[in-house]
Amino acid sequence: MEYTRRINYYETDKMGIVHHSNYIRYFEEARIFLMDSFGLSYAETEKAGILIPVLGIDIKYKQPVTFGDELVIKAHISKFTGVKMTVDYKAYRKADMQLSTFGESTHCFLDSKTFKPIDLRKKNPEIYKVFQQITDELK
Repeated sequence: MEYTRRINYYETDKMGIVHHSNYIRYFEEARIFLMDSFGLSYAETEKAGILIPVLGIDIKYKQPVTFGDELVIKAHISKFTGVKMTVDYKAYRKADMQLSTFGESTHCFLDSKTFKPIDLRKKNPEIYKVFQQITDELK
């Protein structure tokens, strides 16, 4: 799935390039867009009593992106067990499709009341099926 966004001035640093910390936000935007595109919003998962916290982030920076550039982020779920998932990202500068940044985020699924890990297959089979569909269709 591709998510596109324009870089804002406030997202750049003194050198005029996107500050590295913003890519975590961009990846989150792409992850939410990915879920939305399959008809599953974060709000729906939270209403169902499911939280999806980040366990870890790994990002590599290749080429700078600057104010006004458009960034195309391709995201897909590379691993999904029902208890944990990993989302891979590749971010490209739209003008020349140069790879700017790539990485992954790792998540788990928690019960919103107990903050304990859950298995989506048991807690909410419908949401499990959507995540499985996202994983299968984007391989």
